[in-house]
Amino acid sequence: MAKTLFTGVQVLDCTGADPFPGEVLVEGNRITAVVDSSQSLSREGATVVDGGGTAVLMSGLIESHSHLSIENAGSLEEIGMIPPEETTLIAMSNAKLYLDCGITSCISAASAKPRTDVVIRNAINEGRIPGPRLLAATPWLTVTGGLGDMRTLHMPDVSSMAIMIDGPENFRRVTRELIREGVDIVKLVISGDTFVPHAPSHSTVMSEAEVAAVAEVVHAHGKRMSAHARSADSVKLAVKYGIKVIYHANFADEEAFDMLEENKDWVFVSPNIGFTAIAAEGGRGAFTEQQVEELGFKEELAGAARGLAELKKRGVRILGGGDYGFNLTPHGDNARDLDHLITHCGLTPMESILSMTKHGGAAMDLPDELGQIKEGYLADLLLVAKSPLPDPKVLLDRDNLLAVMKDGEYHKQLAKGIRAANA
Repeated sequence: MAKTLFTGVQVLDCTGADPFPGEVLVEGNRITAVVDSSQSLSREGATVVDGGGTAVLMSGLIESHSHLSIENAGSLEEIGMIPPEETTLIAMSNAKLYLDCGITSCISAASAKPRTDVVIRNAINEGRIPGPRLLAATPWLTVTGGLGDMRTLHMPDVSSMAIMIDGPENFRRVTRELIREGVDIVKLVISGDTFVPHAPSHSTVMSEAEVAAVAEVVHAHGKRMSAHARSADSVKLAVKYGIKVIYHANFADEEAFDMLEENKDWVFVSPNIGFTAIAAEGGRGAFTEQQVEELGFKEELAGAARGLAELKKRGVRILGGGDYGFNLTPHGDNARDLDHLITHCGLTPMESILSMTKHGGAAMDLPDELGQIKEGYLADLLLVAKSPLPDPKVLLDRDNLLAVMKDGEYHKQLAKGIRAANA
């Protein structure tokens, strides 16, 4: 069994405690010992990695809203036009990129094609391709006229990354089909969105009967759900029917906050404000000031900020990352969401880091195995040249990632004989 000893490191254990100088031993795919600098672990049989006293050892990042199978798209139609074969290659490439960026686990928030996530997850688990731990999702399940329905009466065959369904029985059938194909997560589009003029973010487009039908099938098969839920009513439906990860929630009302708080032992909110934050600033030239106002980006960002402050006060767990893979939020920029949570939503740097480590591990259904540096936990680790406290943006520079380890094996390793402090 391979043994690696990290010594001379600042241990950011992602429990919420301050970093401390110490040593961490990895045996096989598990962390087997963590000590502070007052103690020393045995070097016998171990490969020693010396952090030089300054490098930070922390948990790998956990992306809560991944779209590995889309390629920095500028439109939903663009995603739909790409054939499944090319889509698979895109997902393979992005899976490796995510490990390059220190993202060692992903909760998918929709696949571009029905089986892409499943195929990529299986290939990663079998060691055939490099990639993060992955919970595989369906495409968006939406209704006629909902987000992702790009069809019109005169162009009925336009596709995106959504499956359009109407009525409880049809939702039951499609959900059963997708579970048969091997997905872990069924993704619902319950609310409208900024980019849907006839179904804006405040609206709730799926009926309760449709949500209930999906939930019945999903829970019967021991799977899980996630939901695009911007409106207050969509958040309430998500909680009522046991949807574990609720995306956005930026127009939640008092009743929705109460429901989230009452169920905070199992529910998570992943706000995914990166796209909105960038768009509200003009989208790097993609939007005029008039378009920013007309599309309501500033309103949505302000709503998210108010809502997240309330969720934080009530102890509801917030997840970081999300909606990367579009033109304004390219893959690889995922850690930027940590700064968005600090700048726009009032989280502390430590709280933002926990959103993509400790809380992400719990959202992956591995609360006692993933997202922290503790004895017995899975060895998903980053060795970082500069501390992400107080500025997590250091994680955006891949040169700062001196080593990336997933499941006790290196994806990126320090050059032999080079101390981390001099890397």
